[in-house]
Amino acid sequence: MNSPNSLPISGKEISSAPGQWAAHKTRTTHRRLRHAVDRSAGIVVWVGGIATIISILGIFLYLMWEVIPLFRSTSGNVSSIVQVENDKGATRDTTVIGSDEYLEVAFVLMQKRLQFLRLPHGEALSEAGGELEISGTVQSSVLIGQRGNRVSVATREGFVVPVTIFFRPVFEGDIRTIVPTSQIEELIRVIPDGEELVRHAHSQQDERQMIAALTRTGQLWLTFVEQPGDFSFSDEATVTQRQLKVPEQVTITHMVLDGFGKRLVAGTEHGELLEWTLQNGDEGSARRVPVGESGEAVTALTYLNGERSLVVGTEAGQVMTWVPMDERQGRSLVPFRKVATFQAHPGIVQTISPSQRDKGFLTADSRGHVILHHATTGQTVLEFDSVSSETRALRFSPKADGGTWLGADGRLRTFSIDNPHPEITFESLFFPITYEGYEDSELIWQSSSGSDDFEPKFGMMPLIFGTLKGTIYAMILAVPLAVMSAVYTAMFMHPHLRAIIKPSIEIMAALPSVVLGFLAGLWFAPLLEKIFPAVVAGTLILPVVIGVVCLLWQILPRSLAGLDKYGVDLLLVVVAVVGTVGMCLILNSSIETIVFGGNYKQWLTDHFDLVYDQRNAIVISFAMGFAVIPIIFSIAEDSLSNVPRHLVAGSLALGATKWQTLTRLVLISASPGIFSALMIGFGRAVGETMIVLMATGNTPIMDWSVLNGFRTLSANIAVEMPEAPHGGTLYRVLFLSGLILFAFTFGINTIAELVRQRLREKYSQF
Repeated sequence: MNSPNSLPISGKEISSAPGQWAAHKTRTTHRRLRHAVDRSAGIVVWVGGIATIISILGIFLYLMWEVIPLFRSTSGNVSSIVQVENDKGATRDTTVIGSDEYLEVAFVLMQKRLQFLRLPHGEALSEAGGELEISGTVQSSVLIGQRGNRVSVATREGFVVPVTIFFRPVFEGDIRTIVPTSQIEELIRVIPDGEELVRHAHSQQDERQMIAALTRTGQLWLTFVEQPGDFSFSDEATVTQRQLKVPEQVTITHMVLDGFGKRLVAGTEHGELLEWTLQNGDEGSARRVPVGESGEAVTALTYLNGERSLVVGTEAGQVMTWVPMDERQGRSLVPFRKVATFQAHPGIVQTISPSQRDKGFLTADSRGHVILHHATTGQTVLEFDSVSSETRALRFSPKADGGTWLGADGRLRTFSIDNPHPEITFESLFFPITYEGYEDSELIWQSSSGSDDFEPKFGMMPLIFGTLKGTIYAMILAVPLAVMSAVYTAMFMHPHLRAIIKPSIEIMAALPSVVLGFLAGLWFAPLLEKIFPAVVAGTLILPVVIGVVCLLWQILPRSLAGLDKYGVDLLLVVVAVVGTVGMCLILNSSIETIVFGGNYKQWLTDHFDLVYDQRNAIVISFAMGFAVIPIIFSIAEDSLSNVPRHLVAGSLALGATKWQTLTRLVLISASPGIFSALMIGFGRAVGETMIVLMATGNTPIMDWSVLNGFRTLSANIAVEMPEAPHGGTLYRVLFLSGLILFAFTFGINTIAELVRQRLREKYSQF
């Protein structure tokens, strides 16, 4: 017997030792290589996970960065204070001020004297200003319209002289200089000879001017001046006049004419608004409405941008907005209704200046208090410090980024205002707002219009509602079909058929959304409009037909029931479904005649007050459901199939039927996976863009009717973003839409994961 340290005797042992050593070395190398690969794969997965988290966090932070400026508070300060040559005989009625759009040059018109001042130091531009060549005593000076610097100067003798002030930018290299000029037009007589003018209002629409003039004796005259057009045979202007009836014992304090020539509005000493309708030669008595309970005098009156809403200031310091009543409600009703009341002034409201870009406006009182308000939000936005001096004139800058104020002591103050998103507040985004032209507070999304006077409406609730509506209707169709199909495929379908059916359904998920949206909007929507009666009938009949076919299959002899492995049962159901659908389509006209009286659209309107839109929620439920079904089906079927086979076999061996095994074992064990499938499908429907963009009509309305369209958050971003100016209000509101969508899907997925984990822990024993 050999000792342990002796060499092996047999040649076979000697020859096998090197081979074993080589094999051992090879196995060691493979283990090390696998270990290195595993570590590398783990590092890659870890880095990828961290990168994903960082990316999601980065998206969230970027969205927040773009949205936060929407809610930044308004700021402003006094940028300059200069002294102007004060005319002691000038009053608020004979003083008008303004500036160019860059707030570099300001003008002051006191009676006949026009001064230009270069800001911020107040150097006088004497070569551009001076005494205007106007005969007579200036009694009243007002702006013509709300845009530009066109001033109407009226004399006591009854003449009106339009004066236009121009600001021309001149560039010398990179240096811009504003050069002001002025132009005086021809005199216009607005009251009969011998009468004395007290105050007036002036507006213009295209080539037509309208002037209302009040005389010392209380007569109110309306003058129309028609300038000759390009195709006119005369070069002279046509002037017509008529007298309006003024109620007795009424003292008019202010007057305004709208630019459309529809109405003249006046404020009175006893706190009333008077309204004359100027269309169709109406010369009837004025309609009147009190603006306050105490009867304080109306001391300031002007139209907001768009010349529909009125801003009224009173002797008690109140500031209110009023809008005209709907003319379709009849002439017997009051002409205006109050919309909002703003922060009151401590003194008499002496002047109001509207913004030329939005529904904001400045007010100033007898103590030099200047306050910025916004009519859409109904809020007072900013308040400037008082200077203890009466207000002589006030003007909002053309870009709404500042203003000019002139006191009775001759001090001209200029303000800078930083308020880039005045119409955005939390309330205006998510709560009903009373918009101009609407009688009640409403939730509306309407971001743009064909007119610059438009009031943007950024209500987010119609978009959130549309997102939920489209998702719910898509899930109503997709969930039963997808889950029941997954149950049948996993538990009852023959394996040979399952190997064909499952990949075929999963391929549906590869269809692009734009293709589905194209087919839904341009093919299916018009088709559904034609066959809607057949669809209604099929929806009611198909469940009954499928139930009857399944019941008949169950009572077949055992010899025939074994044919399910060849798919005969599935074939019978398909034949029954196709036959039923075909029969409904053939009888479509008959169904419409018998059930809907020959016209289903009129029937729906008469019986349910529903209007059928071609692109509606039914189209979306089919199209988006078609996109969601493969996702839910695939995940749910995998969850059902992954239930351990020995558990299923044990249940069947103990005498349970397949249905009992399904309901009491398989569904419970697979519930976490099925729930995940539903949540993933829900997230897919929430974030869908192209299908809803092309097949809904994109109408942002809040209506659960399946016959109406809607607009979702994602589709709204796709529609509006190409037209949104960078950094503008619409641009940032669209980012807010993205942030809401991000938070919504993130919250739903987080809750779904928590629920899934609890289900998994609860049913882990199955």
